Amino acid sequence: MDRKFDFGSGTSAQTVYIRQVAAATLPRDVQDQLPGVQTLYAVHDTDGERLALVQDRALAFTLARENELRPVSVH
Repeated sequence: MDRKFDFGSGTSAQTVYIRQVAAATLPRDVQDQLPGVQTLYAVHDTDGERLALVQDRALAFTLARENELRPVSVH
């Protein structure tokens, strides 16, 4: 969770998807870093690869926009 991800340097905004994730569905080593956390928000690219995990939905959207990505909510 502490790794930096290269979001690329493309000039056009890429769509990324923001979705809620139950902490219990994450690998054990990630869960161990999240004591007491039940819900996170994931940023995924169009291929479904998880780019980031954050604790707050607004932060997920901010992170995407700061990296010149176009966030879309997934329900």
